Amino acid sequence: MEYRHAPVLLGACMEALAVRPDGVYVDGTLGRAGHASEIVRRLSTGRLIGIDRDPEALSASAERLAPWRERVALLRGSFADLDALLQSAGVSEIDGALFDLGVSSPQLDDPSRGFSYLRTAPLDMRMDTDSPLSAYEVVNTWAEGELRRILYEYGEERYAPAIARAIVRAREARPVGTTTELAEIIRAAMPARALREKQHPAKRTFQAIRIAVNGELDALPPMLEAAVKHLRPGGRLAVITFHSLEDRIVKRAFKEFAQGCVCPPDFPACVCGRRPKVRLVTRKPVTPDAAELEANPRSRSAKLRAVEKLDPLDV
Repeated sequence: MEYRHAPVLLGACMEALAVRPDGVYVDGTLGRAGHASEIVRRLSTGRLIGIDRDPEALSASAERLAPWRERVALLRGSFADLDALLQSAGVSEIDGALFDLGVSSPQLDDPSRGFSYLRTAPLDMRMDTDSPLSAYEVVNTWAEGELRRILYEYGEERYAPAIARAIVRAREARPVGTTTELAEIIRAAMPARALREKQHPAKRTFQAIRIAVNGELDALPPMLEAAVKHLRPGGRLAVITFHSLEDRIVKRAFKEFAQGCVCPPDFPACVCGRRPKVRLVTRKPVTPDAAELEANPRSRSAKLRAVEKLDPLDV
């Protein structure tokens, strides 16, 4: 596939990571190596570890990163297993890590992957094509109550009951097999006022199903914990989110990592022993500027947050 993916917030990510030429860095959502190639070209004696669960992405990124092959290690896996993946690579400490939580443009643009409601394709949505759970199973076998729950929780879809009911009713006649079939079922279930909104009526439902298929939100807490654990003092963790649920998890985790003593204010001395692990590099999320939004409209909901590991001896 021709490389078309524009890495989101590229300059801001490099500034947040403050890449050292001799450092060890992780790109935990390698994709087509847009961010990774910018990291690795800043290295001299350093090393880049790229992680992705999509074999197509790994293949494409291997080709793109070929000029720096001796400084790059590519690992297939989920960033939820970051701790084990780093151990398998013989890495105990890193100087920085970047996680771009969005679906890459090549995944969206490849009809066979089933991520887009604009193109007819089999219901799939798997980032790991070997995963047993696909969108087809979710849509055609999950109970109405479970469909309603994920549409509410993962898609923040206010018409979740009507959409879940419509999906169940449609599949009773025959299985829902394609993306456009599902998009039409969603459209027909929504009231006229919802169809006048700017965004496509199927957007929130497709987001919810994709998150459920790939376990995206469940993977965030263990990844964040492992990344901070493996950072050297002064090392930085940067995370790009694309919707409020992801951003809420990252924001809350970073706040907890940065929190020190939690003893009541009237205690004469700290007895909890809690010390902050990180400092916030970004007090507020960094978002795309007007030029990037014009060049890459898919970046419009991106938010970048970053933290820096503190030296426990200095806290």
